[in-house]
Amino acid sequence: MPRKKSLTGQLLKAYQDAKKAKAAELKRQEQEQARRVRAAEQARAREERERARQEREQTQAWERARKEKERQDTERARKAAQIERDLEKRQTAKKQAEERRKREAARAKVTAERQAKQAQGERLKAEATERTAQVLERVAALDAVLLHRQPGLYANRPTVEDAFNSDGADGMTAAIEAVIGQLSDPDGLRGESRSVFAPETRELVVEVDLPGQEVVPAVAQFRYKASSPPEVVPQPRKEIEVKQQYARLVACLALRTIDEVLAVSPPALVDTIAFNGHVRSKDRATGKAIRPCLISVRCTRADFEELVLDEPALDPVLCLRHLNAIVSQHPYDLEAVRPVVTFDLGKYKFAPEVDVVAGLDSRPDLMALDPIEFEHLIRRLFEAYGMKAWVTQASRDDGVDAVATNEDPMTGGLCIIQAKRTKNTVPAEAVRALAGVMHDKAAAKGILITTAWFGKTSLDFAYRTGRMQLIDGRGLKALLQEHLGIDALIGLPKVPPGWAPDDLR
Repeated sequence: MPRKKSLTGQLLKAYQDAKKAKAAELKRQEQEQARRVRAAEQARAREERERARQEREQTQAWERARKEKERQDTERARKAAQIERDLEKRQTAKKQAEERRKREAARAKVTAERQAKQAQGERLKAEATERTAQVLERVAALDAVLLHRQPGLYANRPTVEDAFNSDGADGMTAAIEAVIGQLSDPDGLRGESRSVFAPETRELVVEVDLPGQEVVPAVAQFRYKASSPPEVVPQPRKEIEVKQQYARLVACLALRTIDEVLAVSPPALVDTIAFNGHVRSKDRATGKAIRPCLISVRCTRADFEELVLDEPALDPVLCLRHLNAIVSQHPYDLEAVRPVVTFDLGKYKFAPEVDVVAGLDSRPDLMALDPIEFEHLIRRLFEAYGMKAWVTQASRDDGVDAVATNEDPMTGGLCIIQAKRTKNTVPAEAVRALAGVMHDKAAAKGILITTAWFGKTSLDFAYRTGRMQLIDGRGLKALLQEHLGIDALIGLPKVPPGWAPDDLR
């Protein structure tokens, strides 16, 4: 047992010795590696110091070379500057002599130019004064349109009356237009005109082409401008002044035309005059020709003769407002108004009025009336409704039984009326025919009124047109009761579809 321990101990000792020897060798190797690293670092440091020394020497050499180059450049610049100064002195002396010569020539030229400019200025000032006088003269002529009316027009009344007696309404309007066409007027103000006369109502409708805004000078005056070069420049008139001047001119032309026409026409023939003033122009949106109505007025002779047109204080715009004229709010923009009369009364031949209402019993039977009595009854109905109405002559009436006009400037216009006293349903062809007559007569509305009834086809067609109204017997009966106080009967042989027996009695 002791021997075995001794062997173990020996082995342990040998292991420990070997371990120590290995540790000593490892330490030695580490020391050797550290020595080698230090040696390498020392070598790199020596190399860096050598490289820095070389760079310093190279920099010093570059700096010496740069300074030498700067010295040489400075010397060359100094010599060049001296040469330039000498040259500049010579050139300065030459320029001074040249400038003395030029100044003398310039003084002579300025003197000549000043004299020429003074002469031109005097000529341009005279031109400005003359052109300004022309503008003022034109404005004065526009302002005097209403005051400078030709006297003695009443002497033409016998001629106009003779023309009516010999050639009727057309001859009378031709005579009036001939007289008006011969009257003096400022250039460019009186355009084409046409007139229509309705003897039954003693109303004369006159349409005149008015001038555009360009007749009002857009220049207030011309002035001399001492610019370079001097010139005559226009001074624009304020836009509001141009607009006001044009509105006043339109009003003056309307009042002058009405006054001249009334002076020429016999009072026994013409009691009312309707004036429509149009302007021919181009639509700036489409380029198409347009003829908007800028002013429309209707007045009686008595109302117009109360005006004092020669009074300088008279404002033509306010005067038209006094006459309840319809005037464009913006005539310079060609903003149109609806004319009081938009149709030609001369297209219709009116029959003498018959007071059929006075001869009716308290409960008349509409079917017992003859066609003429029935048409005049319809006329009285529309008059009671507030419209002007006439019955047309039976021959060549183009399918028109009556004509009515609504003078409302917003919703009014010509209304074509057909009255059918029948016992049966009104055929759809009659409704379509009325639409054709409306188109031919340029009517704003068409009314077909009957004692009978309408079929669905007729009602649908009238609804699609949007400008037709169909009044059946029941509606006619109610209108007569409401507006004329007539409790009428409708003697139909049978009760129409959808009606009640009480609708007939």
